[in-house]
Amino acid sequence: MKFIDEAVIEVRAGDGGNGSASFRREKFLPKGGPDGGDGGRGASVYAVADINLNTLVDYRYKRLFRAERGENGRGADCYGKGGEDVDLRFPPGTLIFDAETDELLYDLATPGDRVLLARGGQGGLGNLHFKSSINRAPKFATPGEEGEQKRLRLELKVLADVGLLGMPNAGKSTFIRAVSAARPKVADYPFTTLHPNLGVVREGADRSFVIADIPGLIEGAAEGAGLGHQFLRHLARTELLLHIVDAAPLEGASDPVAEVRALGKELKKYDPALFAKPRWLVFNKLDMVAAEDRAAVCQALLKKLRWKGPHFAISALAGDGCADLTAQIMRHVEERRAESRALAAQATNPVDRTVYDPTRDDSGDRHG
Repeated sequence: MKFIDEAVIEVRAGDGGNGSASFRREKFLPKGGPDGGDGGRGASVYAVADINLNTLVDYRYKRLFRAERGENGRGADCYGKGGEDVDLRFPPGTLIFDAETDELLYDLATPGDRVLLARGGQGGLGNLHFKSSINRAPKFATPGEEGEQKRLRLELKVLADVGLLGMPNAGKSTFIRAVSAARPKVADYPFTTLHPNLGVVREGADRSFVIADIPGLIEGAAEGAGLGHQFLRHLARTELLLHIVDAAPLEGASDPVAEVRALGKELKKYDPALFAKPRWLVFNKLDMVAAEDRAAVCQALLKKLRWKGPHFAISALAGDGCADLTAQIMRHVEERRAESRALAAQATNPVDRTVYDPTRDDSGDRHG
């Protein structure tokens, strides 16, 4: 299935039903009085974050979504039936913008989130609401309100713990195949990855993290060159970036050091916050280097880059070094999750830092 991460839709909530102007007509009751019921409420349109979805493809071809209109009121104090609300399901990580103003309306970051997109109109009032001592027979009722209409732009940022970053053909897809059950296309030419791939890496029965592979980046990606610029947004929610580097480039290929520096500049141009995320350097394709030369090759690259952060040497094709790398990632992800839970708990239950003053009673008055 083709990965779709952008779409524009229109939502229309249901109009409210009209109120009824009716009078009671029964035998022996010539002056029964007004009995017109209210119109039903128009249905509203909601957005729901559904963990079972991972693309916006359902909204690429169907653009208009309407909700039911409320029924009109009737005589004998009969109220119209309200419309049934509509739930539009989106993958978690979907951003919902007003297409006219480009204002961010909602961020469906958590599975199960449910937000109102368009409110249904209120039903009109029947004439029974307008009877009074001076108007015993009101012959009018109010119409139902119109439902809201909105044109929305949808943008998906996948929810992943780790994002893979690198030049085309650096071995990102091979790596995600080696450590997860994801099966992206792999070939010996660049740009084999045309859309993001997600894989779940399991480090035990109840320990796992999600890794995202986006199309390879090239110099000028921040200005729109290549394919990866279309998907850089998917790295925005990750906690860690793995910069995959081809440590054994073919003769005539680009210098790995120049590529690492170039992609660092592209990240900074695109989004300084993305550039500031933790980034680990992963030297790949070491199966193409003699075993006795691997350490020297990695050290030479690190020295040229003046890299002080975490770094790893692997062969995604042979699986060498992948287990140690994923174990380190799991520890990092769990630490970040623990920090997030602690911050959330602190925000929910702030610590009372009021100092006890023995000279005050419960009412706050000082003892004489």
